[in-house]
Amino acid sequence: MKLFKTLFISFALLMSASVFAADPIETGTFNNKAIYGYDTVAYFTQNKAVKGDKKITTEWRGAEWHFSTEEHKQMFLSDPEKYAPQYGGYCAYAMSDGRLVGIDEDAFTILDGKLYLNYSKSVMNEWRSNTVQFIEEADGHYPKLVDL
Repeated sequence: MKLFKTLFISFALLMSASVFAADPIETGTFNNKAIYGYDTVAYFTQNKAVKGDKKITTEWRGAEWHFSTEEHKQMFLSDPEKYAPQYGGYCAYAMSDGRLVGIDEDAFTILDGKLYLNYSKSVMNEWRSNTVQFIEEADGHYPKLVDL
C-alpha cells in the first residue's frame, strides 16, 4: 500500500510539473504533430486549414510538422518562424489569461503576418474583439508557461 501511495504521489507531482512547463509546440497528448497535422503554410497561402500529408513532414522544435505539398514544406524550412503559429500553437486567447489550451484548427487569424490559433470559433471571435490587449497579455505569459 505504501508503494502505491508513493507511486501515486510521484505521478501526481510529475503531471503537475508538466502543467507549469509545457513543450514549446502544442502537439496534443497522444502524438507529436504540430497543429494536429494541419499544414501551417496553407493558413498563409490558402487562408484556410488544410490537412497535411503524413508523407510530407519535417521536425522542428521537437514537433512533427505536416504539409499538404512539398512546396509548402520548402517554404516552411526556409523560414520556420514566419509560418509557425504564435504561442507554440496553443490557443492565443487562453494564453492571454495564462492558460495552455489546445485549438480548433479552423479557428485562426492571420494578423500582421502572424498566425494565431484559438480553441473554437466563438473564442476566436472574442479574441478578435481586442487583439492588441490579448496579444500583449499573451506575450507576457507565454515564456513563463513553456520550456523555451
